Amino acid sequence: MVPDDAGGGLMRADLLFDPVDGLDEALAAVDAFDAALVAGLLRPQPGQAAGVVELADAVAGTPLAARVAEAADKTVAGAAGEDHFVALAAARAALLGSAHDALTARVAEALGRPPAEEAAPGGTGGADPAANLLSAARSWLSDLARAGWQGIDHELVGGAAPVVSAMLPEPALRRQATLLDGFAAELAASCPGATLERVPVRRWADLWSRALLLTLPGAAAAPAAGTATGRLLPLGIDVQEHATAVQAQVHAVFEPADGGAPQLVRASASAPKPDTVVGAGLWQLLRPHLSLLTAVSEGRAMDLDAMPVTAGGDLLWDDALARAGEPADPFVTARVVLPAAIAAATAPLDRHPARIAVPVLLEGYEAEQGDDGVAFRIAGHRLPVDTERIPAAGPLTAEAVAASGACLALLRWDAGEFHVQPLAVERTVRKKAVAVHAGAWAGGTADKAGVRAEKAATGAVDALRERAGRLLRK
Repeated sequence: MVPDDAGGGLMRADLLFDPVDGLDEALAAVDAFDAALVAGLLRPQPGQAAGVVELADAVAGTPLAARVAEAADKTVAGAAGEDHFVALAAARAALLGSAHDALTARVAEALGRPPAEEAAPGGTGGADPAANLLSAARSWLSDLARAGWQGIDHELVGGAAPVVSAMLPEPALRRQATLLDGFAAELAASCPGATLERVPVRRWADLWSRALLLTLPGAAAAPAAGTATGRLLPLGIDVQEHATAVQAQVHAVFEPADGGAPQLVRASASAPKPDTVVGAGLWQLLRPHLSLLTAVSEGRAMDLDAMPVTAGGDLLWDDALARAGEPADPFVTARVVLPAAIAAATAPLDRHPARIAVPVLLEGYEAEQGDDGVAFRIAGHRLPVDTERIPAAGPLTAEAVAASGACLALLRWDAGEFHVQPLAVERTVRKKAVAVHAGAWAGGTADKAGVRAEKAATGAVDALRERAGRLLRK
């Protein structure tokens, strides 16, 4: 995206547009199985059976082969049990994981960065005091597979409610509970399935298979791999919003105090939310959980002292182990430090093309805005820009992106092509470079538009907190 000696950008943009060997075949097998889930696997028709068999054939040369072949045979016969559905979900995850690995290797080659290390094998599980809850979740997910998306109704979807309610008080099961709750809410909003005009086939299959694999003992465990002591240089914030939950994920470069190589890391904060809290109100839900948000909005680094960090590069944030540091411009970080930053290994269940999010700095492009959205023209290639991912809770807009000359973004892959999600842009205003950040309002702001948006959201958030307080007092 920029000359090799300028640093920060993509060195070989053309590599992002070349085909990846085996990718189409792997995704075709996944699509075939996903299509079989639409009508359900209780009594598979010939077309559905072919989709299940295609999935099994795709992993025939792997350690999963025997177990998946047995699961496919049982499913085709309409006699599949929970263990068989787990095996099929594992095969699907393995294929998407291989696609993820091929795409991230291509990105590393294009960026001129070293490839990420392989993830260490996960734990073997063992006795789990909440095994009965995980078994109940697995049973519900198996019933979904038998019914299919066209067979869902309120009674079936409502079966998740008692499981989620029992899981939520258990901290170790909060991850699975949140996933099940959100999945069930999407399905409930689409009931009855027989009347659906359009089924989100890939999305619901993703949620189903991930939720099913997370019911296995030890699958959700993410123990800290070590601690991080040094300087954290934020790059930007990715806001992920759902009707019932919101997450802010800060992408950053960590410089170890011992002089080791810089590393790409993330720090996240999540909070449940009602669908009435949107826009700048999201920050009010998230701020109490992550002081880093203030540092991002102020353009500051943070000094970490033995902050726990997972093998996948996720900081297990503790405000007591961090303090605000000196000013740190994300664009300077991207130009000077980012090119040498090493990516962490990806956890096995996170190996999915949709989860690819690589921080990059783009410069030297021509921004185009047409009926199909914004795109960057780079070395003769058109790189789409996903402006729909820009949060409403910040000053960054599609118009600012279209008028930019530099863009700090996350490189992603979806629908068969790479695209970028802007985190911040630089544009020229009165002959001066002005930066606009998506997370500029995260810690509060004096910006007039931000103040207005914050004020409008305050009433709704305060009312919800008061209502929650009254319920707790009862």
